[in-house]
Parts: sequence; C-alpha cells; structure tokens
Amino acid sequence: MAQSAKLLGISGSAWGKTVEVGDLPITIGRDPSNSVALEEHNVSRTHCRVEHKGGAYFITDLGSHNRTRVNGNAIAEKQLEHGDQIFVGSCVFQFLIHNSNRPESETELSVPTSQVQLRELPELRIQTDAEVRSRLDRTERDLSTLITIATHISSIHSLESLQWQLLGMIFDVLPADRGAFLLCSKPGDDFSTVAWNRYAGPAEPVVVSSTVLEQVMCSRKPMIASNIALDKNLRGASSLKSTNVVSVVAVPLLVGDAVLGIIYLDTVRPAITFDQNHLELLAAIAGICTLALQNVRHIENLEGENRRLRDELKISHNLIGENPRMLQVYKAIAKVAPTESTVLLQGESGTGKELAARAIHENSPRSGRPFVAINCAAVTETLLESELFGHEKGSFTGALSQKKGLLETANGGTAFLDEVSELALSLQAKLLRVLQERELMRVGGNSPLKIDVRLVAATNRDLAETVKAGKFRQDLFYRLNVVSITMPPLRDRPDDAVLLADHFCRVFSQKCKRHVRGLSREAREYIAHYSWPGNVRELQNAIERAIVLGTTEWILPEDLPEAVFESQPSNETSTINYHDRVTRVKKDLILTAIERASGNVTEAARLLGVHPNYLHRLIRNLDLRAEATKDKAVAED
Repeated sequence: MAQSAKLLGISGSAWGKTVEVGDLPITIGRDPSNSVALEEHNVSRTHCRVEHKGGAYFITDLGSHNRTRVNGNAIAEKQLEHGDQIFVGSCVFQFLIHNSNRPESETELSVPTSQVQLRELPELRIQTDAEVRSRLDRTERDLSTLITIATHISSIHSLESLQWQLLGMIFDVLPADRGAFLLCSKPGDDFSTVAWNRYAGPAEPVVVSSTVLEQVMCSRKPMIASNIALDKNLRGASSLKSTNVVSVVAVPLLVGDAVLGIIYLDTVRPAITFDQNHLELLAAIAGICTLALQNVRHIENLEGENRRLRDELKISHNLIGENPRMLQVYKAIAKVAPTESTVLLQGESGTGKELAARAIHENSPRSGRPFVAINCAAVTETLLESELFGHEKGSFTGALSQKKGLLETANGGTAFLDEVSELALSLQAKLLRVLQERELMRVGGNSPLKIDVRLVAATNRDLAETVKAGKFRQDLFYRLNVVSITMPPLRDRPDDAVLLADHFCRVFSQKCKRHVRGLSREAREYIAHYSWPGNVRELQNAIERAIVLGTTEWILPEDLPEAVFESQPSNETSTINYHDRVTRVKKDLILTAIERASGNVTEAARLLGVHPNYLHRLIRNLDLRAEATKDKAVAED
C-alpha cells in the first residue's frame, strides 16, 4: 500500500504552504534552518518535528515555549491521523495522508475543493507590501477594539446589559454569524445565555454545541475549528451538523481555575472561517470582560445586600437617630418584632425604651391588639399586684367589683413592664408563672385564666448584678432575657442629640404657638458637647424650656439650661468668640474668689453672691478643680 503525507497551511502566516512529509523528518520553527520557517514571535526557534517511522507519522514537540497542539490539545508526542489540525503559534496546518489504493472519489471527498486548489501554490511565498499593510491594519484595528471595549464596559453596571453590549461589540470586529454569551453563577451551576444571530437578530435562539462547551470547560483553554468538516473531534457533533456550522471558536471566562462562562461564536457561510488571529482577539476580549463581569456582579451583590438591609430597617417607629448604634437597634427591632419572643430592653433612664417597646408591638402580628404599658416603680407593692393581675369582688377592703388586671387587658397584644427590676420578689414569682404557663390568677380568685400576651420588659439596672445581689429571681431573669436590646445613651451619639433637638424644636414651637426657626450654630455646639445624663428626656425638657423662655426666633446658648450653657464646647468645634470670653471671665472670677477665700468654697460663694452648691457645679462644669487646687486645696463644705 503506497501512501504519502502532506502538511497544508490553512491559517496564519502558514496559509498556502504545502510541505511533503517523506522519509526525512520535517522541522517547523522560527529559525531559517527549519524545513518550514515561520516568522512569528510566538513560535520557538525549533518548535516541533514531523517524521515517518514504523509505517506511521508522528509529531513531537521540541520543548517549545507555547507548546504544540493537535486538534486543540497540547502534546509531547502524538501519532498523526488523516485530517488532524496542527497548531504552531498562530498557524494551523492540516495533516493529509494520500493513499494510492484509495478510490479517487474517496480521496477527493476527504479534502474540500478549496484546499485541493491550494496544492498548486508554490511552497514558499514572499508577502507583498499590500499584505504586510493589511496585517498591520488588522493589528491596529484589533488594538483599537480592545481599547474601546475596555473603556466602554467600565460604565456598565448591569450584568445583562454588559452581556448584550459585549456580544454586539464582538460582532462588530469578528465575522461571526451567530454567537452566545454563557454565564454561570458558580462552578457546577447551569449556564444563563444571551444569544445573537447576525441575520435573525437577538430574538432568534442559537443552538450551541455541547461538544464544544465540554471541551472548553474541561481544558479551560480556548479552542478553534477553522473547518468543522476536517475536524475529527467535531465533525460528528449532531448540533453542528444540523445547523450547518462551518467554523467555530470558543474561549472560557476564567477566574483562577474556575470557569465563569464561555463566549461562543460560529459561522455558517462556507467562505467565512475563523483563524488564529480571531481566536487571539476573542481571548483578549474575554480577559477584559472577565474583570468587568466580576465588578458588575460585586456591585449587584452589594446593591442586593443594601436593599435587604433597607427592607430590614423599614419599620414603623418614633425613634430618632442615625448613629450606627441606633441603626443596630432598628435592625434588632426589625428582626425580633415578627416573632413571639420575650424582649428585655436595657439602658439608662430616658433613652427611649418605651418607644422601642411600642415599635416592637407596632411591627408585630399583634399590632392591631392592645399595647399596655405598666411602670412597676410607680405603683406601691400592695396595689401593683391588683394592677397587674386584677382582683375579684370582695377580695379585699374596697374591692367593690371585679377588675381586670393590666396583663389581662393586654390579652392578644403586648404588655410592657417598665422598670421590671422594681418588682417585689412575691410578684416576680407570679409573673414567672404567667411567662411559663400563659395563665394568671386574679387576687382573690380560685381558678386560673388563660391569657395570650407578649411580654416586653425594660430596666435601667444591670439585672445580672441584681440577681447576684438576691433582689431578682434568676429563673425570671432567664425568662425575660430571651432577646436583649440595649438602648445607647445620648452622650455616645452627640450627632443624634442635635437631630433630636431639631425635632423637639419643631414640636414645641408648634405646641407653644411660638415661631422658632431652629437652633443657632452656637446652641448646636453646646448640645453636641453636653453629656446629657438624663438622656432624651432631659434634652426634651431643655428644648421646651428654651422655646418658652427664649426671646428670639433662634434658640441661643443662653436659652438652654445652666448645666448645658456652662459646659464648654471643644476647641476644635467652637467658634463662639462672645461666649468664650464670658466663660473666661467666669473662670477668672471664680478662681479669684477661691484664692481670696483661701480655698474655702463656701466663703468664695459668699464673696460671689451665689449658693455654694451652684459654685460647686460651676467648678465641675468649667473644669476648674485642677486650677483651683494648684496652690491651695479647695475646702469641701
């Protein structure tokens, strides 16, 4: 059986070259001494060798930098078969075996007419100036395309829009008839696809070869088939046959070793095929768009998380504050409100614990039922039991009729026990029964009553310490402390103090029927600087006092209570020259009086004509103790 073999250049700078493979080995590389010399930078000096041995043809990679590939797969050595495609740099050779014993028709069917005509071309061909200019023009166009894409996609923040626009820009520079942009959220997930048909438009579905996708997914490398009919791995693919695909190219979108997606292009026109330059350009585009896709997905994830957090904070409440600690309170209320859990609100007096309790009730399924607030510290122990649990007629002197307790009144709704730490131990035991058994006994009653009430408790004490002191039942503490929310003091959120002051200014100016435009800049600085030991309640009273006693349309520092006015704003924020001087004069007067009184505050107060307690407060607020005791000790009276 007589046979001969040839290498036929079908793509890149090897296009049109025909090399007979005989008994002597053929080498391919960049060095002019090779049998096939390729002037390409990505081809090694001696890249690979093709030889005939033992009745078969073999190709061997000679340690090339960019590897030798057969049918898209990197090889070290491989036996060649008729129709194999050999990739050397950006060049593609078709390996053809001519068997003299084959029927002529079979030989002709193995090679398309377009390839047979190329056999008559000379083995070596010098490129003309026009061809060189064409290659340079193509390179310039490709670089311009990459710059345009990189610049344009940075402003796209929608994943779907990014897919469509990238596919459209790819169609502008590559001769594809159909294309698809396939993405998966994470490895192993199904692909979401955006497809485009050059002639039918975006509404026409595009059939994508699963064989091509599997090859790219497994190898994680770009692949190209310039002629499907001659590609032994793809010519049997049913999807490619049914859609008359002539040429196909696909590149992966890689994040590390994971495949984020695939860009797939094919042609159905016999005269249009993809070459190595098309593959390299598409791979460069894929590299750019991978980063863009990651950024867009990151933005979409952040926006989704932002929407989720905003939805969590969409609760009805009368609390005011934008400090991060208050935002945590809103978030906790949003989470606990829809549940039936018992809530313990902790924090100093005046921090808004009752408002938080109302917010929990108003955003719960019980919002249409009663909300009953009980101040455990405001009622004597003897009356509190009757107030909480109710009583039967005649159960004690003065019990002229049956009375429902506040817990029974709140049936179906929410009961708020303020200052729960003030409950007597005997009442704590009865409250524990309500929490455990969901039933109560009226004073003087003989049978328990079932109730359905949610309990929210509040305290300004450390209940854990109260338990250690033996003043609060440990089992009741555990029953109340299912979900704990701590209300932050106003001194820890000075910006919120100004927000609250603005709110109270609007409320009381309307209530007192006095036109007040708001807080002066100086008053804002004093409010932000003051520690507000009484928290929101103290601030509310201070603004109401300023509205009532003020004489101008702005609240000034002197309209505020003395404790606030005597506090000194920090040097970094204070711009009040007048009040700085007044404060300095006060300091000088006090220090002079203390010096004349030899450190005796009572005598110094007499010299100044003020009460000793007021002078002590001034020394504390003006931070004068260190200066007053520099030379003489201040006498404590």
